[in-house]
Amino acid sequence: MNDSSNTRPAIEFRHVAYKVNGYAGRELLRDLNLEVQRGETLVLLGRSGSGKTTTLKLINRLLSPSSGQVIVETRPTLDWDVIRLRRMIGYVIQEVGLFPHFTVARNIGVVPKIESWPADRIRARVEELLALVGLDSEIASRYPRELSGGQRQRVGVARALAADPPILLMDEPFGALDLITRAELQREFLGLQKRLRKTIVFVTHDLREALLLATRIALMDAGRLVTVQTPKEFLNSTDPLAAAYKEAYGTDVKINC
Repeated sequence: MNDSSNTRPAIEFRHVAYKVNGYAGRELLRDLNLEVQRGETLVLLGRSGSGKTTTLKLINRLLSPSSGQVIVETRPTLDWDVIRLRRMIGYVIQEVGLFPHFTVARNIGVVPKIESWPADRIRARVEELLALVGLDSEIASRYPRELSGGQRQRVGVARALAADPPILLMDEPFGALDLITRAELQREFLGLQKRLRKTIVFVTHDLREALLLATRIALMDAGRLVTVQTPKEFLNSTDPLAAAYKEAYGTDVKINC
């Protein structure tokens, strides 16, 4: 028998609004309708204050909608046990958020340990993930303060992948890095996604990054969804905001085909 849930989007927003301080507060997100398909990289693109990070946080219930429904794996987020929901979602942020008093190995193994994996399985998973994100196994015994920015970001990605979650949320994960390191990690990200086929929601304000990494781009402005297009469609778009982005960045950009 076919599981019909596998044909449904991994994530759905149905008429979602979010207001600061409840129903009478300032509206940061309004009437958002959006689907994230399984295995795609949906990039949320927009300026500061457009609602990108708010949208991301609604998926793993760091925020709850003021109205409407956010549905993850066919179930509204408010119906999920919040701990179970978050353990099936990897979360990578710009500041990485590694525990400074944990070694790299302990940082990566946090969720598997919580899930009561045996110690030998955790060690094997740490080694596997370090190789996957392009780090030498000897780094496992180091502390975050002993790593470069690019190394810390790679460890952050490894930690998010540790328990093999089906969904990854990435909030400007490469934004604080120098241009060369950022380009390296973008290339590695594309390679990882081709191998792993996770469902990824990726926040950025950088058009070049969006065009390079996205399966589809969801352009946001002032708390509303403007358009959802493939990178190729975005480059051909006549939408005024899309046109403003293209004018600012130029057209000599690579796209994810």
